[in-house]
Amino acid sequence: MVEQKKYLLFLGIPDSEFAKKTYGGYHNVFVSLLGDEGEQWDSYRVVDGEFPEDKDLEKYDGFVISGSSHDAFRDTDWILKLCDIIKKLDVMKKKVLGICFGHQLIARVKGGKVGRARKGPELCLGNITILKDAVAPENYFGEEVPTSLRIIKCHQDEVLELPESAKLLAYSSMYEVEMYSIEDNFLCIQGHPEYNRDILTDILDRVLAGGHITEDFVATSKATLENNEADRKVWQKICKNFLKG
Repeated sequence: MVEQKKYLLFLGIPDSEFAKKTYGGYHNVFVSLLGDEGEQWDSYRVVDGEFPEDKDLEKYDGFVISGSSHDAFRDTDWILKLCDIIKKLDVMKKKVLGICFGHQLIARVKGGKVGRARKGPELCLGNITILKDAVAPENYFGEEVPTSLRIIKCHQDEVLELPESAKLLAYSSMYEVEMYSIEDNFLCIQGHPEYNRDILTDILDRVLAGGHITEDFVATSKATLENNEADRKVWQKICKNFLKG
């Protein structure tokens, strides 16, 4: 009998009303992208102080750290605790996929520098350039490595300096670090492979209602979605190849 694969999701965000109504929460959004039949996916809402016991980390085959509206460079209690867990997972050589906030937090833990995005925030469908020569030998892309990929972007911070041990895999006109890996146990992506146009549209409407962005900003962001889609299937393959390879 094949042993059941187990994965753990660290959620740095509360569920929006839209996410709960449409998908049953962000847990399901991630599992729809990364999960396969027969697997066990657990999640802990770390932003609310929910954490697994250290002794339980060993039983998981891989981990995912989600995005968050919080800054990865802050010293909030839950963020520091998550930093400690990342260090433990590093020692254990566990597979860890970092998304947006997770991408930034892993860079911080490994000795990089994180801060406010120098060219400003992004909430849009963006295009990133893949450094094809850097992808090998940890080739999660499959046989064909694209020169660029579209992905939903939703962040105001960025990795300013990569850790010395990191390998840059992608960049964009806005940010120098869009994707990187560290050995074979960390893969980090600034964008959101799990998001789709409906989730981004909901976020834009909520952020606008909160007075944090202008109507012109929203119009420009929504225009990036016209006749265009994120390369979600490709991102799905990359992330699953990494976590399960």
